Amino acid sequence: MAGMSPVDVRKALKGADHTAGRDDLVAPARGDGADEKVVDKPSHAGTERFDGPDDLQKDLFDNA
Repeated sequence: MAGMSPVDVRKALKGADHTAGRDDLVAPARGDGADEKVVDKPSHAGTERFDGPDDLQKDLFDNA
């Protein structure tokens, strides 16, 4: 994920309940006007449910 960091994703998803399904996780970020490039990655994650920010980060960046 060139040019995108875990910090970028966490900032875009601030306030979201990270123990959530991927659609529930990214909907508030999109509603808040987050950069689509940032929310696109979690919205297409292979995992359907995340147990917390570390779980999300692992799925997005350890498998990139």
